[in-house]
Amino acid sequence: MPKLVALVDDLMFLSRIREAGRAAGVTVASARGAADLVAAATNGASLVLVDADSERLPWREAVAALRALPGLEALPVVAFVSHVRADHAQAARAAGASRVLARSAFVEELPRLVSEAGASSASDRS
Repeated sequence: MPKLVALVDDLMFLSRIREAGRAAGVTVASARGAADLVAAATNGASLVLVDADSERLPWREAVAALRALPGLEALPVVAFVSHVRADHAQAARAAGASRVLARSAFVEELPRLVSEAGASSASDRS
């Protein structure tokens, strides 16, 4: 089954991500730090979602650790931030996020992102 990894501590957003995963038939794993993120990502993830607004999660270090691993350079990492946090958006890009979205755009694009992750994983197994 396809896998999506979420480094998110906002329960509302984690619930939305899990619901989008259920709807698309995509397994969602939740990470709490860099080691969790790397372990889940190296176990067949096709998409990583990161809450770059979190002050509690070490998202910068986690994304940088993921990007330092050979073979995971192309793994999509989508960070989402409040539209007023340009500093966090820039930090997410610097850490290695593939895309950075405002929270509102993230919510709007979430079903498509998850569906694409599922399709990507399914084609990788073919």
